[in-house]
Amino acid sequence: MICFSVRSGEMDSNYERNKFFRGLYGWKQVINKDGKKYEYHREGILTDMPHEKVDQSSFIVPEGSFKEMMEFMQEWQNKVMWKTFKILLEGKDPFSDWEEEEEDV
Repeated sequence: MICFSVRSGEMDSNYERNKFFRGLYGWKQVINKDGKKYEYHREGILTDMPHEKVDQSSFIVPEGSFKEMMEFMQEWQNKVMWKTFKILLEGKDPFSDWEEEEEDV
């Protein structure tokens, strides 16, 4: 499990703060042009990574994705604080739905 907190005072601007969140969660871009509306989904690191969001700033990733997640967080180490916790989940595997989706593709 990864819990994080953005150090707003360390961010140079709202743009930089948004860059972190967009890089993490992805975002939807909407462009209005010539009377038409175009929508694009821009991916973040969690877009294709199995994860379970626990709260606004905490989520669980499987052990196999942990290294990739830490590389992303380390890019933001001066601007985002984070803690990691190794947890044991009992019962249904929360990532099994992700595996089924990958098989469907």
